[in-house]
Amino acid sequence: MSVLFALLFYVAFVLLVVGLGRKIIQYWKTPAPLKIPTTPAPTTRGGVAFRMGREVVLFESLFKSNKWIWLFGYMFHVGLALVLFRHGRYFVPEPGALLTFMQPFGKYAAIAMVVGLLGLWARRIFVERIRYITGPSDHLMLALLVGIGVSGSLMTFVAHTKIVEVKDFFQNVMRFNFGELALPGDPLLMLHLFLVAVLMIVFPLSKLLHAPGVFFSPSRNQVDNPREKRHIAAWAAEMEK
Repeated sequence: MSVLFALLFYVAFVLLVVGLGRKIIQYWKTPAPLKIPTTPAPTTRGGVAFRMGREVVLFESLFKSNKWIWLFGYMFHVGLALVLFRHGRYFVPEPGALLTFMQPFGKYAAIAMVVGLLGLWARRIFVERIRYITGPSDHLMLALLVGIGVSGSLMTFVAHTKIVEVKDFFQNVMRFNFGELALPGDPLLMLHLFLVAVLMIVFPLSKLLHAPGVFFSPSRNQVDNPREKRHIAAWAAEMEK
């Protein structure tokens, strides 16, 4: 079973990196010739970077649009970020002072992550106009994320697993040391790891691609200078010659 999970994570990691890399390259190469920044927009590249930072860190546009959605969305994303940071201890031989300090916060961040997800899920069920545009894949993705959060929280607060052995397992996976793979046989741990691997595999094919996609959004990453720098289509440029 340990070898099977190791192989599963090798496959999931390759598919995640390759799939995400291909989508980022596709986003990078997709032309965006028209000036369509959401106004009021910055007129300098520095202003665009500052605006993008506010969007990524604070979800500024969502906050202005709907405070309740912002609250649940922010709870989920911040909780997820803290949980991912906390899990860094499994992949480094000796966690530093910051990683050690963040461990207790990461525990309770998982609860905030699940609460945020349930709030976003309830929105897709009870808000009619959102329910209309919600497909089965949206529910499945939310169920997958909730399953990961709940199973992880249960291992933290209810059915504890042998985290030292889990760390040894991933350290050996990273070193391709198949001779010393020994994953604890806890069903809850195996369910958690299986769901994480599934998430890694489907991530490049899902709506979760908004994570890297926000940096390529023309309405956010463009300078508002349509008068100073007018776009000329290729056919028009040829006619001007």
